[in-house]
Amino acid sequence: MFESEQHHIEEKIKSFCAQQGLPEPNVQWSWIPFSGHWGISTSFFQLAAQEARQGKAIGNVGARAQEIAQALVAYLGQPEGFARLEAVRGYLNLYFSTHEYARRVIDAVLEQGEQFGYGSRRGETVMVEFSQPNTHKALHVGHLRTMVLGDTVSNILDCAGYDVVRANYIGDIGLHVIKWLWNYSKFHAGEEPPEDKFRWVSELYVEANRHMEEDPGAEAEVRALFARWDRQEPDVVDLWKKSRQWSLDGFDQVYRLLDICFNRVYFESEVEEPGKELVARLIERGIARDERPDGAVIIPLDELAGTKDKYRVLVALRSDGTSLYSTKDLALAIQKNQEYQLARSVYVIDVRQSLYMQQIFKTLELMGFPWADRCYHLAYELVNLPGNVTLASREGAVVLLEDLVQEATHRALKIVETKNADLAPERQLAIAHAVALGAIRYSMLARDNTKIVTFDWDSALDFNGQAAPYIQYASVRAGSILRKANQEIPGSILPDYELSAVEIELIEWISRLPKEIQRAAAEYKPLYIANLAYELARTFNDFYNQCPVLQAEEPVKQFRVRVVAAARQAIYNCLHVLGMIAPEAM
Repeated sequence: MFESEQHHIEEKIKSFCAQQGLPEPNVQWSWIPFSGHWGISTSFFQLAAQEARQGKAIGNVGARAQEIAQALVAYLGQPEGFARLEAVRGYLNLYFSTHEYARRVIDAVLEQGEQFGYGSRRGETVMVEFSQPNTHKALHVGHLRTMVLGDTVSNILDCAGYDVVRANYIGDIGLHVIKWLWNYSKFHAGEEPPEDKFRWVSELYVEANRHMEEDPGAEAEVRALFARWDRQEPDVVDLWKKSRQWSLDGFDQVYRLLDICFNRVYFESEVEEPGKELVARLIERGIARDERPDGAVIIPLDELAGTKDKYRVLVALRSDGTSLYSTKDLALAIQKNQEYQLARSVYVIDVRQSLYMQQIFKTLELMGFPWADRCYHLAYELVNLPGNVTLASREGAVVLLEDLVQEATHRALKIVETKNADLAPERQLAIAHAVALGAIRYSMLARDNTKIVTFDWDSALDFNGQAAPYIQYASVRAGSILRKANQEIPGSILPDYELSAVEIELIEWISRLPKEIQRAAAEYKPLYIANLAYELARTFNDFYNQCPVLQAEEPVKQFRVRVVAAARQAIYNCLHVLGMIAPEAM
């Protein structure tokens, strides 16, 4: 924002050093922590140390660094764009003119609009694999974390300048599927699902587990069916394809409801055979050890890596030759990097799989793939129901995602009807849906992904606390002020009055969006944007209560209208990155 001024200062510092016979400095700027003023700082310790190594310095490095900084304060005088300079413990601190800085922040937001905060395109591709549901099972609240976290991280990476591939890896084979097929064949043969087929499919999975617990002979029957599947007997494969589609249709319905999309969908079934072939090659290379028929095919990772109890042993194939998750995950990782030249491959997977993911990545490294160290496990904790009840598909203790969204919309609609009774019913419903989805997503993002989330209605739909409705309402309030102003947004204005503390704080939060997007992208932490969105909303509400806008005299009114417009844009951009809607009314 002050790039030209910073460059000018850098050139002046270099000129000063040349005049004084000092080594050429490597000027590195850092932001001074905000405390009501904006500023940048650079240190001269490295320069003083370099001078000392040349045998030119007198005294200790710290004292010499301070001496250089003080001399530069006198040399630079009062540079354009800066209010004051100071030398503090070897650092040169430059504080921007508050009014000029405020103007430039507001100008940048209003000029860039929906692109404010976005980084330049990097020409690097990152894949984010998330959701990863199993067919023939329920999509419930427990699945929300990976879906919302993965979708939001994808948004953040895109905004930070990466080319993002949103990938889904669907578990469409395995013991859970065979259990479902067994239950269907034995108790529901020939049945077609009702209109709500996804719910019906989910209920049959719970029923399958109940029947297996009650029937001593069920396990043998399931194993026999698994063997038929492994032989690809046509009637078993046909039933699998038909019932799998029932699940996939249900998944698509939920993804549309949550406004989540994917660029690439992988299936376990498509990497099963490549995975088995890969394991055979690992055996040939001595990376895997074949202990069949008495044991499995294993990869002794600690033995191969020269570590102890770090990676342990990865089982790559069962003793009967059937595949495991590892069989397929290794093949999938290779396929991903054959299809895309990935700068990073992010796996949004349950924290309980942390050791397993380390094993997969280490195996890929031992296989000689140079991109193995670019694989990253973004771990997340569980989502529980109130009362700390852990969700589990097999036990049926679930809240289906469709039901959750419907309930959230119903609750939000009651609030919207109270606040905006005059709105048309269809508009009230649209607003309620936006509030409901925002409430659900924010409750997943406003807590560190390594912390357990207990979903709570009152917290999620709080219009007065750290929740999506509170942030969305701040956007609505800003929009209302702009409509009442009944004018075009004024052009660039340098404020000529003393800015209040809350105005300065609000502009500070607005200015942080570009840096927070880059930080969130580097650390895969949507929490940074969720917190920024809340702080923007909180500070805007303080500004609204303390600083008259429409009643202010000119030219104060004109500048504050621009502040409101910039705040609304920044909140909108935050909500967009988080995958939420900024409604016009609430």
